[in-house]
Amino acid sequence: MATILLIAEQAHGHLKKATLSALTAAQQLAQKGGGQIQAVVIGAGAAQSAQELAAYLPTVHAVEGGGFEHALAETHAAAAVEAAKKVGATDVVLAATAYGKDIAPRIAAKLAAGVASDILAVVSANQFKRAMWAGNAIATVEVTTPVKVVSVRATEFPAAQKSGSPGAVQQLGVTAPAPKTKFIEFNEVKSARPELTEASVVVSGGRGTKGDFKPIEALADVLNAAVGASRAVVDAGWQPNDLQVGQTGKVVAPKLYIAAGISGAIQHLAGMKGSKTIVAINKDAEAPIFQVADYGLVADLFKALPELTEEVKKLK
Repeated sequence: MATILLIAEQAHGHLKKATLSALTAAQQLAQKGGGQIQAVVIGAGAAQSAQELAAYLPTVHAVEGGGFEHALAETHAAAAVEAAKKVGATDVVLAATAYGKDIAPRIAAKLAAGVASDILAVVSANQFKRAMWAGNAIATVEVTTPVKVVSVRATEFPAAQKSGSPGAVQQLGVTAPAPKTKFIEFNEVKSARPELTEASVVVSGGRGTKGDFKPIEALADVLNAAVGASRAVVDAGWQPNDLQVGQTGKVVAPKLYIAAGISGAIQHLAGMKGSKTIVAINKDAEAPIFQVADYGLVADLFKALPELTEEVKKLK
């Protein structure tokens, strides 16, 4: 029987939403090929987040202690490999987040496993769909090695539902290797707004803002939305890199995505076209963004967004 090991991601003792999407992919993989699912949580706060994850799975392992406090790829990948060996994992599944992309190749190398990265769907026990050419082509890939590592595009899978009864949390004894890299500091961006990849509403601005994001931020605040930006905006230095949506930025799929002053270059569309409802606001009626939008408004964003913000306020 196959054993699928889910590598969970957590911060400050709380699970990341992407982990529950990766769990859904793991459940689909178990349905296709049979087998059981276990999970491992690594790092400071692992025990607390493992308890949270135990509401979804019968067995969750926690790895804490010296050497695992910070999410260094060397130490966390080593812990994941040890966990995979101890449970006899045939499949290792994790979200294709920055954390997942950092440790997945190391895990695969140590386990001599084939990799299916950033998958969009589970076809069978060893076949998966993944995007190519900025999402213009969808390839079906097959992994033939005895052990597989699968990273999951979280926006393509819904969050898993809790099971009927809580599972058990088990401490897993792992010795951290001596890393060749050294943790210096972690600079976390503090914001009252939701995290971009987890928000249900995103308001993004593009080159059309000319660097003035005040209308974008005002609308985002009344909608309790996250703020995003196109690559052109980030490259111009108008907004920080962590707000970039697109092929080389973050992939989002909120319930509502509002694109203001964004032309709709293919690289940007690759990061947001999975959104449930897309609203585009642009002065150029020929802008490519209108081809994927559910609702389009040909207008000046500096006039349309303040009016929209005021109307939303009236409804509150």
